[in-house]
Amino acid sequence: MNGRELRNEDKHFDSYPAGLTIKTDRNHTLRSILSSNNFLIAPGAFDCLSARLVEKAGFNAVYLTGSGMSISALGAPDVGLMTFTEVLDRAKRVADLVSIPVVVDADTGYGGPLNVVRTVREFERAGVSAIQLEDQAWPKKCGHEGGRQLVPTREMVGRIRAAVDARIDPDLVIIARTDARSEYGIDVAIERAQMYEQAGADIIFVESPQSKGELELVGRSFKVPLLANMVEGGRTPILPATDLAQLGFSMAIYPNALTRLFAKAGLQMLAHLSEQGTTVGYSDHMFDHSQLWSLFEYEKWTQTEDRLKKEGQ
Repeated sequence: MNGRELRNEDKHFDSYPAGLTIKTDRNHTLRSILSSNNFLIAPGAFDCLSARLVEKAGFNAVYLTGSGMSISALGAPDVGLMTFTEVLDRAKRVADLVSIPVVVDADTGYGGPLNVVRTVREFERAGVSAIQLEDQAWPKKCGHEGGRQLVPTREMVGRIRAAVDARIDPDLVIIARTDARSEYGIDVAIERAQMYEQAGADIIFVESPQSKGELELVGRSFKVPLLANMVEGGRTPILPATDLAQLGFSMAIYPNALTRLFAKAGLQMLAHLSEQGTTVGYSDHMFDHSQLWSLFEYEKWTQTEDRLKKEGQ
């Protein structure tokens, strides 16, 4: 046994904290879930804290929301201001931390076919397991707001084909979203999405159906898995996961449930602090210092540091 083999054998890989471990097989894991009869719920996250909470709560995937990232990083709503590199940086950091599959909102792919190829390659290298592309023109808008402009169907078909062609791992999932419903109606949205299915999309995402009947229509119009977008206060009715599964959907995202909760709960805590001059009466609603640090495996970080110091002596 040579020196290199000995060093690799002696490595304490299991002792590293989550942020320093190497994750494997997540793409295959996501594919397996989608091909099973298990309905997948992917809560939205916008940073490492929110993604860590999703994983610790026991969910099998996390959705990186464009709206949440824009609000948290730029202080702006989802109006197309987040750049490719800004989203990529968030995705890489989250994928480094959590062990569950990461689904990322990649907007329009950030340009023409070559841009889509680069987008897919970079996100795949970053550890993302599913990439969502949509048929809006840039700058894109939130799928539950007005003012959305669509590219021609053939252009979106080209985006999907470029994404499928670019991926290295065949288990990497390509999600095709259409925003045609609000402007052109549900029938046009389904017609568009069926062309995206034919182009090779692994999951179809018809944005903002406006009734349970429209969700039911979407549910029986495709052969590939379907994604439902549950937006509190949005255009689509919020249905339980069991109902969505019965309608033909395979997964649901809740993009900004945590974002909305954090914003309201944070404002309430700050109002309490302003009124009382202390947070003592609010402590039951918070992690204390050690609980928060333990959420990110502080003990493993210090143990790893101590071990490496001793080995270096």
